[in-house]
Amino acid sequence: MELSISWPAVVAAIVVGMAVAWVWYSDWGLAGGVWRKLTGVTKEDSVRAGKGPFVVLVASIVVTALALAAASSVASGFSGTDSFWIALAVGLVAWLGFSLSTLAQHNGFEQKPGRLTVINSAYQLVLFLGMAIPIGLLQ
Repeated sequence: MELSISWPAVVAAIVVGMAVAWVWYSDWGLAGGVWRKLTGVTKEDSVRAGKGPFVVLVASIVVTALALAAASSVASGFSGTDSFWIALAVGLVAWLGFSLSTLAQHNGFEQKPGRLTVINSAYQLVLFLGMAIPIGLLQ
């Protein structure tokens, strides 16, 4: 079995990941205002933080794209097909097994609001599945 990663798929997944983050957490976005209220992170806090959080976001999205592409390649190798649905299944399993479970644990022990856990977990689900789409189509 050979690990085969489509670099155009990885680049497209990175673009999708950045777009999902922007639409989800921008102040005008789907959850940005509520997220700010629940976390207490003000616009001034974000400005004060500088580019550091953005660098972390980009790095983590790049790693996620690479991991999803690699996992999809492995899953495709085992199944003998480069199915779009395999990439989506990999995204779903990665979200469920790693992202949701970890976030729920941390937020539960840190006693963060349940609504914040839902916002962040739903973002991760959309992120993983959204990034899996170009990987499945271009792999």
